[in-house]
Amino acid sequence: MKTIDAKMTLGELVDAHPQLARQFEQRGLDYCCGGRRSLADVCAERSLDTAAIVDELSATITDDARGEWSSMSAIQLVDHIESTHHRYLWEELPRLSALLDKVVSVHGERHPELNALAACFAAIRADLEPHLRKEEQVLFPMISELATAPSTPSFACGPMANPISVMLREHDAVGVLLAQLRRLTDDYTPPVDACASYTACFAGLATLEDDTHLHIHKENNVLFPLVERLESPGVSDL
Repeated sequence: MKTIDAKMTLGELVDAHPQLARQFEQRGLDYCCGGRRSLADVCAERSLDTAAIVDELSATITDDARGEWSSMSAIQLVDHIESTHHRYLWEELPRLSALLDKVVSVHGERHPELNALAACFAAIRADLEPHLRKEEQVLFPMISELATAPSTPSFACGPMANPISVMLREHDAVGVLLAQLRRLTDDYTPPVDACASYTACFAGLATLEDDTHLHIHKENNVLFPLVERLESPGVSDL
């Protein structure tokens, strides 16, 4: 059995062993917005037995394949994020909105808690869609220019750290909403009287959370530090 190093950050562990993303999700360990904390520090903060957690996580590793994103160039990573995670969200957010509306209309009287769930999801969509546009229309083209320019370009917004700081705050905000979504669905557990649409809706919301956490991890913990190194060689991570 391969033993993981508790001194590594949660983000580094997911890069090295993508299978751990699901394990962290199940344990409520934040590897995206909180991905720069070591596993040991997180365990200590939550009064968890570090050695036991290391053993549990190590037992789930079946191969040594690193996440493909961890070795990509900035341009490759931008293309990967847009074609994988952005495309998924552009397709899935409207689908889940329609499905959730249907569930609320059919089950809302018996399950009034669905109204709060619908409001939370609407807030997530209202946050994510403008965020995706800003990345696709502004930030990602800037990153591509930075990566290909013969000398460091000058941007109207100042250094790349400025727009990136905005993206980081928005990531934190959607992370809070996703945590609320999980609470409102009781960890995406449908009630006993749930129909097929109700069950499918909760499964879709769970997948949305998983994918968005991995999406944010790739930006916060891989892409953005890479961008800073491109703009200011020799400077450590953001």
